[in-house]
Amino acid sequence: MDNLFATALEIVKYTIPSLVVLCSSYLIVRKFLVSENQRKQLALFQDAQDVTLRLRLQAYERLVIFIERITPRQLIPRVFEHSMSVRELQLAMTLSIRAEFEHNLSQQIYVSKNVWETVKNVKEQEINMVNQIGKSLNPEAPARELHALILNYTSKADEEMPTDVALHIINEEVRTLLSYGAM
Repeated sequence: MDNLFATALEIVKYTIPSLVVLCSSYLIVRKFLVSENQRKQLALFQDAQDVTLRLRLQAYERLVIFIERITPRQLIPRVFEHSMSVRELQLAMTLSIRAEFEHNLSQQIYVSKNVWETVKNVKEQEINMVNQIGKSLNPEAPARELHALILNYTSKADEEMPTDVALHIINEEVRTLLSYGAM
């Protein structure tokens, strides 16, 4: 019996330190793997944030271009032809604004609701301005009359033009985005 007890004691004497070393190794390796996994997840998150930030900035850039392209100073020279009537210029301007807007519809997923609503409102206000000024003229009159009235209206407006307000809102949001990171 003493021999059996001595043998069991010898086995326990080697087994317990081995188990302690095994448990310690397991805990250390586990902690390292968890830490490494968290580090990789953080790196992936930062990469995704960088990609998202670039996409958002591109969306803001596209919306600024859209706003600039629908301002009367930019729009009229693109669509105006000397042979046009008031009705034709009015239609060409309206169609151009809508086409530009449709071309940029996908940008709404990258910008805030406030910016997108502002862009939609500017589009509607520009179309309404063209139509209101167009209504005051004979539809068959030469397009240069509509051209002159629109440019006169935009240059003498007492308030800020909707396009200027929209550009200011977009610029402020981009400044905030660049200052504080992705919202």
